Amino acid sequence: MAKTILIVEDDLEIQDLLSFTVSRAGFESKPVNSSEEAIRSLDSSIPELIIADWMLPGMNGIDLARFIRSDDLLKDIPIIMLTALGEESSKLRSFEIGVDDYVTKPFSPNGLIARIKAILRRAGVQRNKELDLAGIKLDLTSQKLFANGKEVKISPTEFKLLELFMKYPNRAFDRSQLLDRVWGRGVFLDDRTVDVHVLRLRKTLKPVGCDHLIETVRGVGYRLAAL
Repeated sequence: MAKTILIVEDDLEIQDLLSFTVSRAGFESKPVNSSEEAIRSLDSSIPELIIADWMLPGMNGIDLARFIRSDDLLKDIPIIMLTALGEESSKLRSFEIGVDDYVTKPFSPNGLIARIKAILRRAGVQRNKELDLAGIKLDLTSQKLFANGKEVKISPTEFKLLELFMKYPNRAFDRSQLLDRVWGRGVFLDDRTVDVHVLRLRKTLKPVGCDHLIETVRGVGYRLAAL
């Protein structure tokens, strides 16, 4: 599945150019016109990378980046800031709040794609190869599950579901968020699909006494409870 890039740009000509550039390079483009639209989009789906213009109407690109870096679920998304400002102080301000790269308009399409690929490579290397929480250990390289020191057989879908819960412990996900993150955008499945796989995940964890960690949050969805 193609990696998704969220493009936050109010100039429609530049937005079209960015969308064309990333799509031609094999990425899925998701363009929006403002920071507010971007935040609404992030509430339902999380991209692999964000390209945001500095000078956006309303909430500007810097404030959007600051918002993303302050959110536990979003903070690791790489951000490229796009702007006509070329001053060194502007670049420093971007990097201080955690922007990964800075591109000045007019930009080279090939240069932009090279930067995107380099950032995504770095992000992949920096990701933890192992998650360890509340007696559960996930080896992300071998795709194996260990609970209380014992290897436990688990299906690929339940593995992805548990991985998401463990990356964001105590965070409640609704069913649409789980469908999007585990099964992928553009896959049309009934919400009951989530319930079925959560039930299977609990059954997988029950023999090792960890099924109670997957909690139902009334009116929302599910979470992994970790003290």
